[in-house]
Amino acid sequence: MANTQPHRQPSWQALFSALMFGYMYLPIVVLAVYSVNQSAYSAGWTGFSLRWYRKLWADGRIFRALEHSLGVAGVAVAIAALLGTLMAVGLAKYRFPGQALYRGVAYLPLIVPDIAIAVSTLIFLAVVGIQLSLWTIVAAHVVFCLAYVAIVVSSRLTNLDPHLEEAALDLGATPTEAFIKVLLPELAPAIIAGCLLAFVLSMDDFLIASFTAGTGATTLPMEIFSRIRTGVKPDINALSVLLILGSGLLACGAEYLRFKGEQRRS
Repeated sequence: MANTQPHRQPSWQALFSALMFGYMYLPIVVLAVYSVNQSAYSAGWTGFSLRWYRKLWADGRIFRALEHSLGVAGVAVAIAALLGTLMAVGLAKYRFPGQALYRGVAYLPLIVPDIAIAVSTLIFLAVVGIQLSLWTIVAAHVVFCLAYVAIVVSSRLTNLDPHLEEAALDLGATPTEAFIKVLLPELAPAIIAGCLLAFVLSMDDFLIASFTAGTGATTLPMEIFSRIRTGVKPDINALSVLLILGSGLLACGAEYLRFKGEQRRS
């Protein structure tokens, strides 16, 4: 009779997995614990308290910086969603000289160090005489947000049936109608997933924003950095926990949309 016992993995693999997850998530657990520590210092546990979350709620500077980050990320992602989708569709549907070079340049922000993007953007803005503000942060963020949206949409396009749009054209639809009514609904999960990914990256960015921000244009990462230069504060611990939870929810949403897109395709 065949052995029906489930195959057990070697113990060293289980140990390696436990060590890996511990290395990744143990600092977050410690951060969450100290965010509800009553003491203002991280030397030891003195009791459970939500005072730092209440203090955070009453902090006007944090909320102002959060508004700036949300505004920058929202506008940058909206522009990137439009341009990134059009770029991905154009690269997938049309052939033109230098297409491979154009594709490589378009996706270059994915591998170029942030410091290079920050310095080059700052020099460009100085040369053309544009005053630094929140809008210059938006312009800089569009560069890498566009690349992330485009690459997610491109991966979806490679798995779509190319005859869907042709069938719509044969049935009398105009190219615009075929794009809006046939192609765009199929791409919608990938567009939203790419936008969520780009939104998280824009909210998280410190380096590029710090180079391209004007006076008073302080984003949330910049505000956090300015406060922890003299030591980590408990209210920053609480803020970090909330940011991790928010990022996790967005990541789960992007993964859910990707999964639903895979289901529709199958």
